[in-house]
Amino acid sequence: MAKSDNPPPRRDATGKQELSKGKRNLLAFAALTSLVVLWWTVSATGLMAGVLLPSPVDVVKAFIASLADGSLARNVGVSLLRVMEGFLLALFLAVPVGILMGSSQIARGLVEPIVELLRPIPPIAVIPLVILWFGIDELSKILVIAYGAFFPILVNTIAGFKEVDRTHIRAAQTLGAKRVQIFRDVILPSAFPFIVVGARLGMSMAFIVLVAAELIASSAGLGYLINDARYNFRTDQIFLGIACIGVLGFMLNKTLLEIERRLLKWKTVGH
Repeated sequence: MAKSDNPPPRRDATGKQELSKGKRNLLAFAALTSLVVLWWTVSATGLMAGVLLPSPVDVVKAFIASLADGSLARNVGVSLLRVMEGFLLALFLAVPVGILMGSSQIARGLVEPIVELLRPIPPIAVIPLVILWFGIDELSKILVIAYGAFFPILVNTIAGFKEVDRTHIRAAQTLGAKRVQIFRDVILPSAFPFIVVGARLGMSMAFIVLVAAELIASSAGLGYLINDARYNFRTDQIFLGIACIGVLGFMLNKTLLEIERRLLKWKTVGH
């Protein structure tokens, strides 16, 4: 009997067969549509005043107006650049430190107390100190964003090294692999999915910190847009800024998942 070339269906943690990509997309579309319909219903029936909850139509009008005068593109571009610079700075610092802590008990013993002391401190708490040290230029905003994104990436990188299957390491040693080869071909690929998860969490944290960072004497950006709209009671602009942050975060998250899928083709990724 000839074997089928079709791969076995993927299953979730409970053993049930996973939904197809088309079905997942259909569920996502249904959920988003239901949310918009509920939002429109609440605003249209007057359950909440328009100044507190603008209708989806008002937000779309604000989007069109901001797009026409160029302010939306400018604010999105400025915020995206800040987030990417802060995130990449955090990534290039956290991954090497995490690799060092994950592969060396001495390094972990030296660095972990400092990390655990700083990790609970929220990024917004360091803003006054950052202003005193670095002023109110772009560098201060980028550093605050990097601070917020650093720790999720670091913690997940360390966790990835903890979860490496020791059987794979012993098998590589039996085959005569050297330490560098084991690290490159066994340990790092096994830890990489954890690093990607940390990067996704770090990216989310970067967007969370963005609004606070853009309060530092900023004249452009989505955080500035939201804050300025608050002072002018423009809740449609607030919703627009929030929606833009959500869409940008969603797109960057999908980008990170695609990077993981391409670099780890041997691994079944349930996304």
